[in-house]
Amino acid sequence: MMQNTTDKHGSGVRPRREGVQAIARAGQVLRALEAAPEGVGLAELAAIVRLPKSTVHRLVAALAEEDLASTSASGRIRLGGGLARLGAATRQTLRHEVRPALEQLRRELDETVDLAILDGRSAQFVDQLAAPHRLRAVSAVGASFPLHCTANGKALLAAMEPDQALALLPVRLERMTHNTITSRTALLEQLEQIRGQGVAYDYEEHTEGICAAGAAIFDAAGPAAAISVPVPTPRFQGNEARYAKLVPAAARAASRLLGGSQTSA
Repeated sequence: MMQNTTDKHGSGVRPRREGVQAIARAGQVLRALEAAPEGVGLAELAAIVRLPKSTVHRLVAALAEEDLASTSASGRIRLGGGLARLGAATRQTLRHEVRPALEQLRRELDETVDLAILDGRSAQFVDQLAAPHRLRAVSAVGASFPLHCTANGKALLAAMEPDQALALLPVRLERMTHNTITSRTALLEQLEQIRGQGVAYDYEEHTEGICAAGAAIFDAAGPAAAISVPVPTPRFQGNEARYAKLVPAAARAASRLLGGSQTSA
């Protein structure tokens, strides 16, 4: 634990700086563990974060005390269960904060409105307002979908720097329908278009008979989620201009609710 000491001028600046550095280093460790769900040894973890083993050992011990990291009997270090609880609380907060924007979009379009977040290399639905129609597109909250062939997934990818988006894409893009983009080069070109237009589309690329429009939501730190509107193809076709206007507008409204700005990478 950091002692509350002061520098020679009695200002307390040094301890504060050391505290900030410790938090930053803990963040490095957590991100490294996120990328290694199977766990990683202490020496390998130290090499990844480029810190001395002794420093990483202290950080892991401190994180373990807060249930943010754990070490197996074989010595492999993994993320702790406490992060799942924090993540669940974060999703609940996100849903609560942006719900007014989703409800407004639902009223304007009379179609299903989904809210998704990036979950590893997938888009996970965390909220949904279903359309009143008998023929409608709905998915279970908590379900995960590929990034490369969904409107919300492509919106999330387009909100990142190109190299970040590329790192999340598998070498082989799985074909879900005859419309699925399976070329990473073609997908990256489409992401550039999405960045310029502010709206992403899924033209029966994930599910036959379903099209969708999506746009990213930003908080103060960057892309936080994506809104999407999945619609049966007969109701979607011919109405693209309406979705191109209203879906990004709802995403901008949600971004304002989160204290962010609607800008992508």
